[in-house]
Amino acid sequence: MTLTYVLVHGAWHTGQAWARVVPLLAASGRRVFTPTLTGYGETAHLLSPDVGLGTHTDDVVRLLEEEDLRDVVLVGHSYAGMVISAVANRVPERIARLVYLDAMVPTDGENAFDVMPIPRSMLGTGWRMPPLPELPAPFGLFGVTDPGDVAWVRTMLSDQSIRCLEEPVAMDNPALAAIPRTHIHCTVKPDGFDRRPVPAVQPNGEPADVRELATGHDCMITAPGELADMLLDVPVSMPV
Repeated sequence: MTLTYVLVHGAWHTGQAWARVVPLLAASGRRVFTPTLTGYGETAHLLSPDVGLGTHTDDVVRLLEEEDLRDVVLVGHSYAGMVISAVANRVPERIARLVYLDAMVPTDGENAFDVMPIPRSMLGTGWRMPPLPELPAPFGLFGVTDPGDVAWVRTMLSDQSIRCLEEPVAMDNPALAAIPRTHIHCTVKPDGFDRRPVPAVQPNGEPADVRELATGHDCMITAPGELADMLLDVPVSMPV
C-alpha cells in the first residue's frame, strides 16, 4: 500500500510552500497532497471575517473524504498544527500519524492565542491580518533569508482572518489520543516565539518523538532535503 502524506501550510502561505519537498517524497514512492486552505493564495478572493479554523478543518476533511485517503501522515506547519488537530478529531480513522512541524500544539478548547500568545499589536487592526514583517538576519521572512527565496515567499503570502486564531479547537474524540505524534522543531527562531515543551509521553502512551532542524521557521523552503528525510523517517504502522 502506498503511504500518503498530506502537507498543510501555515498562516498567510499556500500549498505552493511545499514545492521543494513534494518531489523528494514522491521519489520515495509516496503520494503527496498539498492543499491551499480557503482564503489564501488562489482562493484569497474567498477571504472573509467568517473564514476560520472550522473552514480550514473542513477543507482538509473534504480532501481526505473526496480522495478517500486513509493511513495518512498528516503534517501541519505553524498555525496548521491547530488545523491537523481538529481534522484528526473529526476523522481519526483516516490518520496514521500527526506531524507538528514547528507548529502550534493545542489541547481541547484552546485557540491559537492560547497556544502562542502573540501580541495583537503585531497583527494589525480589524478582521484581516497581514503577514508578519521580515526581520533582520538570521530570522528573515518566516525564517527565509536568501533574497531569491524571500522574493518567492512573498509571491505566496496574503492576509488571513483573525477568526483563524480566535476560534477554539475541538479535541474531544477519544480516538484522537490513539494517533501517534511527531514534533519537528526549527531551532532558529526570534525571541517571543517560544513553544510549549512537549510532554515526555504522548497521549497514546508512547514516548515523545521530538526532532530538530537547524534552520528557520519555513523549513520546507530553507531545508527541503533535511525535512523530507525526516518525514520519510517517521514511523508509520500500515495495515497488513
